[in-house]
Amino acid sequence: MERSQKESIVGTVREKFARMTSAVFLDFKGLNVEAVTNLRDEFRKSGVEYRVVKNTLVHHAVKEHPWAEGLSRSLTGMTGVAWSYEDPSAAAKVVKAFRKDNQKLQVKAGLIEGQVLSAEAVESQLATMPGKDELRATLLATLQAPLQQFVQQLNAPLQNFVYLLKAKEDAAGGGSGEVGAAG
Repeated sequence: MERSQKESIVGTVREKFARMTSAVFLDFKGLNVEAVTNLRDEFRKSGVEYRVVKNTLVHHAVKEHPWAEGLSRSLTGMTGVAWSYEDPSAAAKVVKAFRKDNQKLQVKAGLIEGQVLSAEAVESQLATMPGKDELRATLLATLQAPLQQFVQQLNAPLQNFVYLLKAKEDAAGGGSGEVGAAG
């Protein structure tokens, strides 16, 4: 590979690290072509970008970041990088689900908010974080709860009044008049 090509790749990788919310570093050694294709498809469905990048190019792309040294210990052998741009846990969730069927895929490390995560932390912490849609649903439920309670409080006096009228009707007329009609 020529120097200009390497510089171009380093620039592209640097830009991906600048935009990402999280990244997962993978060792895909031992996976067959079909398994890697399936993994790429799952990443694509989840909005995750996956690319195999030479370790030295990753080193050059991230060298100015304070977390680069912590990450460099994990960059050995073949490395695939999965970048999540919107949902920080998306890549980790795909990897965790994929590893249930294929143990050959190994997690090297993770990266979120400038903090390097161990392989264990990627699967136990990052993969279990609620996703963007789950957080939106929780927020919506939290915002709706006080309004629902307010509407219930507004309806309570009217509902109690209806119950009072029904009780008066039952006490005065013996119900709905069905007994008189049957006899």
